Formats: sequence, C-alpha cells, structure tokens
Amino acid sequence: MVKPSVFVTRRWPAAVEAKLAETYDLQLNTGDTPLSPAELRETLGKYDAVLPTVTDRFTAEALDVKSAQTRILGNYGVGYSHICEASARDLGLTVTNTPDVLSECTADIAMTLLLMVARRAGEGERELRAGNWTGWCPTHLIGTKVSGKVLGIIGYGRIGQEMARRAHHGFGMQVVVYNRSPIAPEVLARNNATQVDSIDALLPMCDFVSLHCPGGATNRHLINSRRLDLMKPDAFLINTARGEVIDEWALTQSLMYGLIGGAALDVFDGEPRINPDLMQCDNLVMLPHLGSATKEAREAMGFRVLDNLSDFFAGRDPRDRVI
Repeated sequence: MVKPSVFVTRRWPAAVEAKLAETYDLQLNTGDTPLSPAELRETLGKYDAVLPTVTDRFTAEALDVKSAQTRILGNYGVGYSHICEASARDLGLTVTNTPDVLSECTADIAMTLLLMVARRAGEGERELRAGNWTGWCPTHLIGTKVSGKVLGIIGYGRIGQEMARRAHHGFGMQVVVYNRSPIAPEVLARNNATQVDSIDALLPMCDFVSLHCPGGATNRHLINSRRLDLMKPDAFLINTARGEVIDEWALTQSLMYGLIGGAALDVFDGEPRINPDLMQCDNLVMLPHLGSATKEAREAMGFRVLDNLSDFFAGRDPRDRVI
C-alpha cells in the first residue's frame, strides 16, 4: 500500500522524525527556516499532510490555492492562530493541535519568568557578566517577595491551571482567574482559585498577572495602555501565551515610566523580530520562546501529531481536531 506523503516544515526531535519516516513517505525541510507563502502553497499541492509549527504563517495568501492535495495540517503546538481558519475551511482541510503534553513545561517557564522578574534575576546576571558587581549590599537589587501574593491568571485552560497549581501549592499565592466561560467549582477548588467576571476587574487586584489565553485577531492587544493603567504600580505582567496579546508599545511606555513594576515575556509580536524599545527596559525579562523547550515536551508534541495523523489516515476523526 502506498504510504501517505507528509511534509514537515521545521526540524523536529530525531525520535519523532524517525517514527514519521517509518510510517509515511516523509519529506523534511532540512534548511529549518520558515517557508514563504509561495513555498507553503507549493507544499499544499504536493503532499497529503503538512505538519506546521507556529513559525509557519498559513495566512489567506499562503492558503490561496485552487485545490490542495493536502488534506490535513497536523500543527506542532497548541495555538493555531497562525493558520487562517476561514481559508483552511474553504480548502476542506482538517487541522489538529497538540494539547496537554506541553502544559506542565510551559507553566514551568511562566513560573520561572515570574520569579526572575520579581527577584530581578535578569538584572543581576547582566551585572555579574559585565563585571560590575562590587559585593553584597543591604540595598542592592531589592526585589519583591512572591510567596503569599495575589496572582491573576487570564485564560484558565490546561496551562493556566498548571500555573495556578504551582503558584498556590508551591508559593501559597492567592489565585484570581478570568476565563471566557464559567469554570466548574471543583476545578477552581483544586487551587483555591476565584473567578471574576472581567479582565478589568482582575487587574487591580493582582500583584502578578500571567497570560494564558489564545492569540489571534480576537485577542490582539488584549493588554493595552488602558488595561496596563489598571494594574497596581508595583505589579508584574508575565506572558507565555502569544506575543500579539500585548500592545508592546504600550508595555514599553509603562515599563519606562515606572507605571508597573516590571514584565517578563517568552513570546513577542512578530517574533523573532524584537521591538528595539523593549531592549531598553531593565525591568523586563525576556526569553526566546522557551515555553515547551524540553526534550520531554517536544517529543510528546511530535508523537501527539503522529496520533492525529494515524487517526486521520485510518478514517477516524482525529482526537485533537480544532478545524
């Protein structure tokens, strides 16, 4: 029997690529760089399945083909705002994602960022590496205590809940959450969390705010200058969701003028391009999109894509179908 043809847009963990090669007629993007819209259109005409990552912008332009051989986009990641849903539907494409398997590692990074910005770890490391540390001093790089503080979580899905578990059970933090839909009382009770009705109600209550909501047009600049002004002047903003959720110009102004205590970002609007103004903010911690960057998570993501492909080509509805 002829194996379905599969194109992988970026390099994946070796164990996953080996399993794909066993099962499918596999083609890899050995250059490991994001493809142009024209190149993405070409893949849609040549392969039964295309396996994209967040770096592959399947915009309306990229999906503008008369007909596609591709029948499924097996997305490597949870978020799929980089795929134009309307165009994918017009082409009759099935789109899947990889939930669950990266929740813990992404929450680990969110907690890492929270601790780093609270305790000014980024500033301290830069000072040491530059050879500018002159020794211990009672007033040197004074940060903020984390234990017992109020954490606001925007988006209480799997990752948001893992973040709440770490914060409440590990650091005794009080957890307040905003979610688009009501959360079951028993789910809130696991982390002694309280749900509020709006983001505007949440922000003034919190010492730390962590974003775990979807990206895309609906949530673009969800955190803007007006909402940043609602935060406490010594509060901290953490983002491991999607870069476009924050208006980076507004955030830069808030950081430079000391309107909030600081921020910590793992994602950026238009990454890998970084707004140069962000680089000037000492009270900002930045990481290069490391949320799921563990061997365990990245392999599990790949094998989850394989599970979805197996379902699809066996005529079953994939477990993680999102479109």
